[in-house]
Amino acid sequence: MKYTNSIEISIPRTEVVRLLSDPTLRPQWLRGLVLHEPLSGSDGQPGTTSRVVFQTGKQTMECTETITRREPDTLDEISTETDVLFERKIVADGMESVTLDRLYESSPSRTIWTSDEEYRFTGAMKLLAPMMRSSFTKQSRRHLQDFKAFAEHGIDVRDTKD
Repeated sequence: MKYTNSIEISIPRTEVVRLLSDPTLRPQWLRGLVLHEPLSGSDGQPGTTSRVVFQTGKQTMECTETITRREPDTLDEISTETDVLFERKIVADGMESVTLDRLYESSPSRTIWTSDEEYRFTGAMKLLAPMMRSSFTKQSRRHLQDFKAFAEHGIDVRDTKD
């Protein structure tokens, strides 16, 4: 299953990158995040593997995330012509996904975040996945919307109703 979501955020790309790159801020915009702990490597760097736990209602999902790509290597001074890319692979029971996030400027004060996602399933999930496509796309879109609300208005998902 493949799909793409995109959102425009009304803040400069350098600020979007700063917010996304700060692991202490993730619980404020990544709904359901319980734990994100690097097992090897340095957070956000290619090759880093992390244990990630999400809680949705009474359901818990644990997965392993590996950062497979980040461009440019240094995020300190990014030219306006350069797209910022983050790619990660997530593995959980019955599921594997690869996500490529692309950040680019639509203007000096606005950023477009495009997220290309591909999922592969095994076992029972392979049978259930076609019926759950809308749930996957909706969840991904919600993460983008939650980040936008956090970045633009400081809205913490932990203070909102699901």
